[in-house]
Amino acid sequence: MIRSADIREWRNRDVVDPKQRRIGMLEAVYVDTATDEPAMATVRTGLPTRHRLVFVPLDDVVLGPGYVKVSHARGQVRKAPSIGTDDVLPAEREEEIFRHYGMTYRPGANGERQLARR
Repeated sequence: MIRSADIREWRNRDVVDPKQRRIGMLEAVYVDTATDEPAMATVRTGLPTRHRLVFVPLDDVVLGPGYVKVSHARGQVRKAPSIGTDDVLPAEREEEIFRHYGMTYRPGANGERQLARR
């Protein structure tokens, strides 16, 4: 298990897929609000003048020297829902991210968000 404090140290590291292909740079970590465990990360992708942040799950993440390896292919991650580099994830878009990766979305009992940025 990776603690939130540990993975925050990997900000601005390369994010690679299972075949070691570079996806982008790790921008931020989002935790599951029910467990406070890291659940998703945003990865800065795109051209220098047109960066965007795409979401990728942190299930089975591997931390290496200078990189964070995720368990999803680069093509799938790059097609994931994204936000602008200065934007905040709207609550109503959370489910779309989970659906993209075939994951179950579970908001809180009172409709609270499942993800919180750390």
